[in-house]
Amino acid sequence: QVQLVESGGGLVQPGGSLRLSCVASGISSSGFYMRWYRQAPGKERELVAIISNSGTVNYADSVKGRFTISKDNDKTTAYLQMNDLKPEDTAVYTCSLFTYWGQGTQVTVSS
Repeated sequence: QVQLVESGGGLVQPGGSLRLSCVASGISSSGFYMRWYRQAPGKERELVAIISNSGTVNYADSVKGRFTISKDNDKTTAYLQMNDLKPEDTAVYTCSLFTYWGQGTQVTVSS
């Protein structure tokens, strides 16, 4: 059974940084891909970043240059480094692999 557990969310001031983690259990350490999504209140879920099995990354235009997705295959963990955070980045961030989803972690950017 695959399980995804996110952590690292919180309250941060505009311009600040956070690093989210997504620990995946029940998968092989030989390689995996991961997607990070976010959903703000009253808005549709948005795909933020993807990292492929080989490490190729892609980002939503709204976060390019500010967010970095990475992974550690040995730890079966994916990360989302978020820099220069803006109030519009406020959302619940969730990682996803295949048809599995984590529980989400809240990120609030506010002064």
